[in-house]
Amino acid sequence: MEPRDTLGRPLKALRISVTDRCNFRCTYCMPKDVFGPDYPFLAREALLSFEEITRLARVFIGLGVTKIRLTGGEPLMRRELPVLVRMLSALPGLEDLALTTNGVLLPDLARPLKEAGLNRITVSLDTLRPDRFRAISDTDLPLDRVLAGVAAARAAGFGPVKLNCVLKRGLNDDEILDLAAFAREGGHTLRFIEFMDVGTTNGWRMESVVPAAQVHQILNARWPLEALEAGEDAVARGWRYRDGKGEVGLIASVTAPFCRGCDRARLSAEGSLYTCLFAGQGLDLKGLLRSGHSDGDLASLLGFHWKRREDRYSELRRGATPGLPKVEMSRIGG
Repeated sequence: MEPRDTLGRPLKALRISVTDRCNFRCTYCMPKDVFGPDYPFLAREALLSFEEITRLARVFIGLGVTKIRLTGGEPLMRRELPVLVRMLSALPGLEDLALTTNGVLLPDLARPLKEAGLNRITVSLDTLRPDRFRAISDTDLPLDRVLAGVAAARAAGFGPVKLNCVLKRGLNDDEILDLAAFAREGGHTLRFIEFMDVGTTNGWRMESVVPAAQVHQILNARWPLEALEAGEDAVARGWRYRDGKGEVGLIASVTAPFCRGCDRARLSAEGSLYTCLFAGQGLDLKGLLRSGHSDGDLASLLGFHWKRREDRYSELRRGATPGLPKVEMSRIGG
């Protein structure tokens, strides 16, 4: 029987971080003053191997997981990633295999990933202005590389490509219409995400959040929208442009939390299981894997752990919660 947690939520989606490293230093995720040259990133032997990831994925699928998303850090920095994609895509019962990336390495990897069995790609894109891109990502890598990555994904057959934009007031909220126009003309699906207090280093303040309702108002005034029917597990509220130019998603994770529908577990790069994006502690699965436990043992433990889950951080968010200990997003993805 598939396990349900204390709020009746099933386990349907698994996010797997394949590395804690990234070639960006985005201010809202991995600011350079924290993740600098001396930051102790995980050694290769500390990471789960492809065989260990695949084994755990098989166990999770047995518990009801049908969707897996590969994340990081920047997942394309993990060497031979198409090999892992091929291993995962062959697992019986897996219905959807996706990946989130900053896009810089996609020109070389989009087609190999498609051929290996990857179903969908999401590219993070917070601005279309080269100078602002350099400031947000804090890297010398040019915006053109990201845009080339989006084009490569499209050419490889990943269409429509999903684009994720984290909006922060005073930083990039003046580009809402520009980003939407880019997505509309390129045949991509853009999702605007409210700035969240993930990790402990991004300087989150409620005043920096641009509410999804405000974004909807701006978009609807320019291009009238109509609501899409929401799926049971949808985190984004979907809208269709009435003129037929595609869709846009709004993720109101701060102003309208969707904890009650959250069916996600997260596996960190070093093999710890987190049942919430804002969790402070994880369950060490790598230790169990490497100490000889059987798949049956792992399934029993994971089922028991999920049944005890009561996470609903975003529903409880208040003045004090952003300061609570939380795992860094670079360890477990978004």
